[in-house]
Amino acid sequence: MSASFVTEPIEFGDPSSDDFCVEYPNGLIDLSRSIHLEELVKPDIDTIEEYIPRMDSTITLPKLRHGQIDIPVTGEKTIRVNTDRTALVIVDMQNFFLHPDIREHPTGLACVAPLMKAVKFFREKNVKIIWLICSNWGFSEDDLATIPPSLARGFNANHGSRGFGCKLAGDMGRILMIGEKNTELYGPLQGLYEDGRDKGSDFWINKIRMSGLWNQTPLEAFLQKNGIKTLLFAGVNVDDVKPVPHSNYSIPTLIISQCVLGTIIDANHKGYDCILIEDTTATTSPDVTYQAALYNAGNTYGFVTCTDKVFNSDNSV
Repeated sequence: MSASFVTEPIEFGDPSSDDFCVEYPNGLIDLSRSIHLEELVKPDIDTIEEYIPRMDSTITLPKLRHGQIDIPVTGEKTIRVNTDRTALVIVDMQNFFLHPDIREHPTGLACVAPLMKAVKFFREKNVKIIWLICSNWGFSEDDLATIPPSLARGFNANHGSRGFGCKLAGDMGRILMIGEKNTELYGPLQGLYEDGRDKGSDFWINKIRMSGLWNQTPLEAFLQKNGIKTLLFAGVNVDDVKPVPHSNYSIPTLIISQCVLGTIIDANHKGYDCILIEDTTATTSPDVTYQAALYNAGNTYGFVTCTDKVFNSDNSV
C-alpha cells in the first residue's frame, strides 16, 4: 500500500477554487485546503516550516496551524486535515451486525474498543462524529413497500429466508426497522453516542442502502451543510463476498457486506477525501477479501491508517 513520492510539490484541483490539495516530496499531502501552492513560492516566516527546492523557485512547507491535525497513513506518508471540515463516519456498528445473540462477528467486536478511543480522540479535536446507523438501514413501512426487488432478494439470498422487517427471536424486534433493539448501536457504543449527542458533537443519520452516499442522501445533505470535505471511516462490513455459514436466525449476511467500502467508493466519486481507520473496521468475509478492500481503499479511493498512528502523531502547534 505504498505509492511513490512526488519529486516536486504538486497541487491537484482548481487553483482558483477552495477545493484542492497539495502533495509535497517529503510525503505530506495537505488536504486542509488552506494554502495554494503559489502562495508558498515567496516564503513567509510565520507560515513556513522548511524549504523544498522546486525548479527555479523556492516552495515552502506550511506549518501546522490551529484547527489542523497531521495523520500518518500507509506508504510512509502523512495527510493534513482541517478538523472543522472533517467527520468520522461510523458505519453499521449495531446489534443486528454485532450482537452474539444474532450472529458471530469476533472481528467486528474487536473494533469496539479502538473505535471508542478514536471517537473520544476526534471529539477533542473538534471533528464531527457521524453514526451512519440509527436504524442504520432504518426502514419504515413505506421503505419496505418501495425497496427495489434486487436489494430485497439479495438480502434474502436463499429463497424462504427472512428479510427486512421480519421478526427476530426474543426482544430484538423486526429486522432493521426503526426503533427496534436490533437497530440500536451495539453495547457501550449506544451510550457513547448519546453522550456525544447531548454535547452536540455526535450525529445519527439513517441510510436505507449499503452505501450512505448512493444518491441525494441525508448524509450528503449533512456534509454539504457543514462544509465537510474529509471523511474518516470506521465500522462493518468492509468488503463484499458471500454469506457466512453461522447465524442463529438463519439470516444470510451477503447484503450487509460492502457497507463501509460502498460508502467510501461513493464518497470518492463525489469528491470527498477518504481515510479508512483499519483497526476500527472489520468484515465477516475471508481475510483475503478484507486485504483487497484495504488495498483499494489506500491506493484508489484514499488512504488507510490505524489508531496507533493517529494517537501517536505529533500535532503540537
